[in-house]
Amino acid sequence: MNGADVLCDVLLANDVTVCFANPGTSEMHFVAALDRKPEMRCVLGLFEGVVTGAADGYARMTDRPAVTLLHTGPGLANGLANMHNARRAFSPMINIVGDHASYHLPLDAPLTSDIEGLAAPMSNWVRRIAGPEDVQPATEAAFRASLTPPGVATLILPADAAWGGAAPASPGKVVLSPPPAVDRDAVRETAAAIGAASGRVGMIVRGRAARADALEIAGQISTACDVRLFSEVLIARMQRGRGRVAPTRIPYPIDAAMALLSDIDVLVLVGGKEPVAFFAYPGKPGRLVRDDCQVLTLAAHGQDLHAALEALRDELGVKPSQQTDFATAFPDEAAPNGKLTDDAIAMSVARRLPDNAIVCDEAVTSARRFFALSAFAAPHDYMMGTGGSIGGGIPMATGAAIACPDRKVINLEADGSGMYTVQGLWTQARENLDVVTIVFSNRTYAILHGEMKNVGVNAIGENARRMLDLDHPALDWVSLAKGMGVEAARAETCERFDALLDSALSRRGPFLIEAVI
Repeated sequence: MNGADVLCDVLLANDVTVCFANPGTSEMHFVAALDRKPEMRCVLGLFEGVVTGAADGYARMTDRPAVTLLHTGPGLANGLANMHNARRAFSPMINIVGDHASYHLPLDAPLTSDIEGLAAPMSNWVRRIAGPEDVQPATEAAFRASLTPPGVATLILPADAAWGGAAPASPGKVVLSPPPAVDRDAVRETAAAIGAASGRVGMIVRGRAARADALEIAGQISTACDVRLFSEVLIARMQRGRGRVAPTRIPYPIDAAMALLSDIDVLVLVGGKEPVAFFAYPGKPGRLVRDDCQVLTLAAHGQDLHAALEALRDELGVKPSQQTDFATAFPDEAAPNGKLTDDAIAMSVARRLPDNAIVCDEAVTSARRFFALSAFAAPHDYMMGTGGSIGGGIPMATGAAIACPDRKVINLEADGSGMYTVQGLWTQARENLDVVTIVFSNRTYAILHGEMKNVGVNAIGENARRMLDLDHPALDWVSLAKGMGVEAARAETCERFDALLDSALSRRGPFLIEAVI
């Protein structure tokens, strides 16, 4: 038995049974060990950003880590953008990064790099394995770090630690510390502030507080105490749809966000942070709430958010039987027809969404109306990229489909963002994943056109246009998907889109719709 075998055994003993991988020479002993462990499902990504993004999607849907396998510093660097999204989503993840044998590092071979320095900004925890005897304690520590509280753990595996002989391991379950008890002082302070604010109170729910059972408690507080419920701009995971409490999403545009929060005197945070503008803009503040707004944390990430909401409900004297307002019927709008638009796509998807679907939204500007409409759709889970780094949508959908093979996954994807990790379609085809990808093909970085206006540039010239538009040549998503092994078709009218979506939803397996808008 070698160190790589021990590493696999520790992971499997703790129910880490999926490995998203893009290995290289330094990881061959770990690959060989994985080959001896049929209980581990190994999923190849053709780019490391697919690997880390898929692990993020898997973790969000299971609340458990998958393991990734990355090749030295450059391989890790290729996956950093979606590690950033995962860290911002508080997703549990264990990255195994291979490195040269310890005695080879002083030779400064071409792939030598500062792996710790690369990993640290996008990880909550980093450790280098000291040798074969350190594999078991280091791997157990990585597992613990990925879940208490949930976050990104990166474990560096030198080649000689992987191939070195190790005593047979008999790893058991890692004992995790329970979440800290509810902070009763925070509960009392929050309840007092809600009572004194005369209805000018907002509450942001995130993480486990955005699951259906916790949302029901938040909804009871909202109805009884006139508290407005919000989600953050970028949502890691929220359970949405008919019969569920539907928080209002804080909008991305800074003026709209400030207007939404302008009359909030008390803002209560449950699992999240105070919302701020994505960027600094000339003449505009960075905070979205007024400077005199009282911001209180009821419970933070890593604490028991459900229990904190229950404690607040009890402190406020709200009965568990308190009724809440649920979304029931779609707006009374005629079905759109003719030329396809982004709003028409949002309405069509929301109306046709299957029960218990998973929606991965990286359509950026194009699908903004979908979130509001999703309150009326069938019950589902909704996820977004949470770190602002684009290229997470296709991988996230891939990981979610592996985590939940019995559920339909819908990926709302911007064409510019999708090109960052288009290789994920190949993994969907290889694994025969039940993912419908809808590409909003507007052939531009539309969000950046808006950002030009936000910084005061109202007219752009040829140089700027060439950096913001995706035409000349236009991307052919049907050909791209088919080249990756995914069946695809193009829609330019509402009628054609509806027919393609109905077909894709009626069967299993990956399918891509290029929606030209």
